[in-house]
Amino acid sequence: MKLRVRAELVYRFDPPTDAIYKIQVAHWPGQDILQETLTFDPPVEFHEDEDVDFGARTLRCHVEGEVTLTYEAVVENGVLKGLPPSVSQHDWGELPAEVLPYLQPSRYCPSDQFGRFVTREFGDTSGGARVLAILNWITENLDYEHGVSDTETTAARTFIDRAGVCRDFTHLGMTLCRASGIPARAVSAFAHQLNPPDFHAIFEVWLDNGWWLVDATRLAPVEGLVRIACGRDAADIAFLTTQERCQMVRQSVTVAPA
Repeated sequence: MKLRVRAELVYRFDPPTDAIYKIQVAHWPGQDILQETLTFDPPVEFHEDEDVDFGARTLRCHVEGEVTLTYEAVVENGVLKGLPPSVSQHDWGELPAEVLPYLQPSRYCPSDQFGRFVTREFGDTSGGARVLAILNWITENLDYEHGVSDTETTAARTFIDRAGVCRDFTHLGMTLCRASGIPARAVSAFAHQLNPPDFHAIFEVWLDNGWWLVDATRLAPVEGLVRIACGRDAADIAFLTTQERCQMVRQSVTVAPA
């Protein structure tokens, strides 16, 4: 699918601060960037890094006052497929070394606290069927609601509150997968048909010798996702990180067929 993505971030940085942006489309196999533009207003000197493993790109800069960052790209995202229930789960001894960190608890995903729950709730499933059962449980038991969570909310808190936004759904889904022995990592993305449009947090699981994208909110079709970054949890994929506090003036994200 060929998609046109656009993000405009207008923030006020007072006091001046160092900032890290992750909003550009990743260089990822099967995802081709056909054209793109990036502008700062007023102009800002920045340094761009690219992760050699994931193709995620990071902008680092020093900003002050009101700054507008506008990013546009046309992307061919290939043919993304939904997770089938038949894909198999690996024993830990069969996993590639590079996926092992995504079995472990992380800041927002205390998976070591959920072993008993996943055994009782999903014990008769494994592999793709287990992941789909987890997504069904999240759909049936969580409300998508703004204002319930904040940047400190963990999957354990979301499990209690039974509500949150895409970030919280993703953290809980990853936590339950990791507690099931399935490697899971967070992914930030542009998402076609997401309403309201925004940066979207999803995750992917390692099954049958490959990564499969899933959306715990089920608000956007998998075939319309465009990767930006991935990591252990939201701390690794935030679209904006600053040393000092900043204030959003306005922000918009759009995704449409190109």
